[in-house]
Amino acid sequence: MSEEDRRRWNTRYREPQEAREPSAFLRSLADLLPVTGRALDVAGGTGREALWLARRGLDVTLLDISEVALERASEDARAAGVGLRTQSLDVEVEPLPPGPFDVVLCLNFLWRPLFARFPQVLAPGGLLVFAQPTRSNLQRHAHPSARFLLEDGELPRLVQGLTCVSYTEAWTGEGRHEARLVAARA
Repeated sequence: MSEEDRRRWNTRYREPQEAREPSAFLRSLADLLPVTGRALDVAGGTGREALWLARRGLDVTLLDISEVALERASEDARAAGVGLRTQSLDVEVEPLPPGPFDVVLCLNFLWRPLFARFPQVLAPGGLLVFAQPTRSNLQRHAHPSARFLLEDGELPRLVQGLTCVSYTEAWTGEGRHEARLVAARA
């Protein structure tokens, strides 16, 4: 990402935001996800999903390009009484932190080269949890733009070196057309 992107995200995260629940998709995986071990939240913004994982007992590292988002996440973690590591990182040019991680979470962020890196940081048996709108989302929504959307049916082809545990691509209860995947490292 460019420095302009970093400034844009910092500006966005400085604006007041209403508290939101973690992703319904992530919450639906509660019985599948571990409650101990390490988790990595890639491009996780203000950390609402990272905090949910930390409350479950995971040792979570939150990555984002926005220092403002990471500071908000740290404040929320302190207020919730949970530990959370934050790291300002441009995942498009910098390597992911060394694993192994028992969960790697990437929601609403698409940079296709990351799929080659995910297996490298997952522990054996570790889970990749990924969700991103597809091009069909444009039928109802102007954003995100096509540049940030998966092609319909593309997600399973991007996942390499992992075994698919579950995959759906459909209109969600939140009104978005998303591809959602959970994959495991053998």
